[in-house]
Amino acid sequence: MRICGMRTGISITVKPSDRKRLRAILKDRNAPQKHVWRAEIVLLTAEGLGTNEIMRRTGTSKRCVWRWQERFGEEGVEGLLRDKTRPSRIPKLGADVAERVVKLTLEPPPGEATHWTSTMMAQACGISASAVQRIWRAHGLQPHKVKQFKLSNDPRFTAKLRDIVGLYVDPPKHAIVLSPEERARRNDDP
Repeated sequence: MRICGMRTGISITVKPSDRKRLRAILKDRNAPQKHVWRAEIVLLTAEGLGTNEIMRRTGTSKRCVWRWQERFGEEGVEGLLRDKTRPSRIPKLGADVAERVVKLTLEPPPGEATHWTSTMMAQACGISASAVQRIWRAHGLQPHKVKQFKLSNDPRFTAKLRDIVGLYVDPPKHAIVLSPEERARRNDDP
């Protein structure tokens, strides 16, 4: 039951078992403060105090006092100990948006860009950059990491490459091709 406007003569009947639980909440030093003042609102209402006096003693607003009186009336002590969940003010993105982001990510970026950035993708899809990043993370996409083969500056690179590839493609009879591990070069190496 929702009551709007002026409220007069609000009375709450608290069962002895509920009163005991509410007083235990007030005395519990580890209880969250919001539970303590909610319990206090209900106990003060049960004692017959008016809304203005309850507001003064608890330091809360009129709407707050009314909300917790109403919640106790509907759900009892359990209603005071949990917060109602509210829907997010931001609507969830649909699967079609995620699909479009993934599809665009796999295509080359517009203009002279080398890769998609979250800002560019956000503008292209009409969503936020953080939403683009969440979609990329969920699909394991990292468009900023481009895997490329780096060519050597050695003038004889082509000849060496042909020799090595030739050993793998058409190895000589009774030959073993060994590939020694390269070691990291240190600054003091010549």
